[in-house]
Amino acid sequence: MNKKSAALLSIFSNSFLIIFKLISGILMGSISVLSEAIHSGLDLVASIIAFISIKQSMKPKDEEHPFGHGKFENVSGFVEAILIFIAAGIIIVEASKKLIGGVQIESLNAGIIVMLISSLINLCISMLLFKIAKKEDSIALEADAMHLLTDVFTSFGVFLGLIVIKITGIQIIDPIIAIVVATMIIKASIDLTKKSLIDLVDTSLPPEDLNKIKELLSSHPRIKSFHKLRTRKSGATREIDFHICVDEEISIFDAHSISHEVKEEIEKELLGGYVTVHIEPECEKES
Repeated sequence: MNKKSAALLSIFSNSFLIIFKLISGILMGSISVLSEAIHSGLDLVASIIAFISIKQSMKPKDEEHPFGHGKFENVSGFVEAILIFIAAGIIIVEASKKLIGGVQIESLNAGIIVMLISSLINLCISMLLFKIAKKEDSIALEADAMHLLTDVFTSFGVFLGLIVIKITGIQIIDPIIAIVVATMIIKASIDLTKKSLIDLVDTSLPPEDLNKIKELLSSHPRIKSFHKLRTRKSGATREIDFHICVDEEISIFDAHSISHEVKEEIEKELLGGYVTVHIEPECEKES
C-alpha cells in the first residue's frame, strides 16, 4: 500500500466513525462521546487534506515548481494542526456548558462499546499509517496518523470514564473527561505545528542525515575536501547542495564523473534526495 492509498483508507475509516459516534452521542446525551464525534469529524477533514496534499506532492516538477511539489505536504500538516486546535476549542466550550447546566446520560453500555470499538479501529489504522509514513517519509500521512493516534487515547479515555460513571453514578465526570480530551488534542496540535513548520522555514536536515552526507564525501578517494554544505527538506524530498575540491590537474570529464558518482551515492543513501554538486580546484577548509 502506498501513501495515497493509505490516506484514502483513513478517509473511509473516519467517515464510518463519525456516524457511529454521532448517533451514539445523541442517543446517550453524552458530551464526551459527542466530543469524540467532533474529533473524528476534524480527523476526516484532516484526512481529506492529507489525501489532496499527497496527491499534489506526487506530481513531477514543472516550470512553476522546479523543485517539485513536496512542500504541499508540509502546508497540509500545518492546516491539520490548526483544525485540531479548533476542535479542542469547540469541545471545551460545550463541556463547560454541561458543567454549568448539568448532564443526564443514558445507555451507558452502548457508549462503552462504541468507544472501545472506535479505539481499536483507530489504533489499527494509525499504526498502518505511521508505518507507511515512515517508509515514504510523508509528513502529511504522519500528521494524519497522529490525529488518529490522538483519537485512540481520547476514545479510550472516554471509554474508561463511562465505566467510572456506570460504577459511581457521578455523571458530571462526563464533561470533565471531555475537557481532558480537549487538553490532549491541544498538545497534539502544538506538536504537529512545530513539526510541519520546521520544513516550511527550510531548517537543515537532522544530524543523522548530515553525518551520512559528510561520511560519503570524506570517504570518497577522489575528493580532497568539501565545504558550503547546505540542506533542507521539501515534503519527502531532501535538497542537498555542497562544493567539493578535486585535483586541479584532472580533466573536466573526470571532474564531472566524480560529481555524478557523489550525487548517485547520496541519492541512494538518502531516498528522495535532490543533490547539487559544485566542483572547485581548491578548497580552503572542510565543513
